[in-house]
Amino acid sequence: MGEAYAKRVLLTSSGDAVSRGIASSLAEHGCRLVLVGDEGALAAATEEARRCGGGGGGGGVAVVGLDLDACDEAAVDAAVDRAWRCFAGLDAVVNCYSYEGEVQDCLSISEGEYKKTIKANVMTPWFLMKATAKQFRDSETGGSFVFLTQIIGAERGLYPGAAAYGTSLGAIHQLVRLSAMELGKHKIRVNAVCRGLHLHDKFPVLVGKEKAEKATAEVMPLRRWLDPEKDLASTVLYLVGDESRYMTGTTIYVDGAQSIVRPRMRSFM
Repeated sequence: MGEAYAKRVLLTSSGDAVSRGIASSLAEHGCRLVLVGDEGALAAATEEARRCGGGGGGGGVAVVGLDLDACDEAAVDAAVDRAWRCFAGLDAVVNCYSYEGEVQDCLSISEGEYKKTIKANVMTPWFLMKATAKQFRDSETGGSFVFLTQIIGAERGLYPGAAAYGTSLGAIHQLVRLSAMELGKHKIRVNAVCRGLHLHDKFPVLVGKEKAEKATAEVMPLRRWLDPEKDLASTVLYLVGDESRYMTGTTIYVDGAQSIVRPRMRSFM
């Protein structure tokens, strides 16, 4: 792939399958990574990314601990400063972390749960973008932001039981568009990848394996659910790399057309 993809990337993660797959693919294509999140939860993802990066003592993967659910702006600023020093700068930020909470009726969501969701999924990404964008601006290098969202936060692909989660991800879609408009003058690009559901997401688990598999066979155009470890990484890599240099303010759907057929899926799920 060459230097077009050999970037220094800050990636937030909970150690889940989606972010592990993205981190491993970036490392495999020559990126140096700073994984940000709970250090214990990131242990397996760190080991896997170092293995995919081809050895070298794991020098291409660093970890910065941060409580992404509860951190304030000062803590995010300090984490970004540490991440920046790991590889003498950064080229991109990939925000994979989000807090989903429990699937529940919108009238049952407590004030505390709603605030926690908005804090983790809107405020923390905003702090992260603000801190890193200032570094990009001051260094005059520019950079790329990639926000991973999900179809519940888009205009299509809605499903019940996720009012707080969907609202928070909808805010990220708008943040991508508005910040892209203002940050372009600093050579900073901002895009999103909107993913579909995989079988271990909370909504398919809640409705049950039988119903989920019926929807796979009879409704989904590609006849399968998202593969969390393989289906997203190439799109993120593209947005991090130089080949997407004229893309900003854009959301790319990687959902196997789940969001398009969602009205039909209601009869099955």
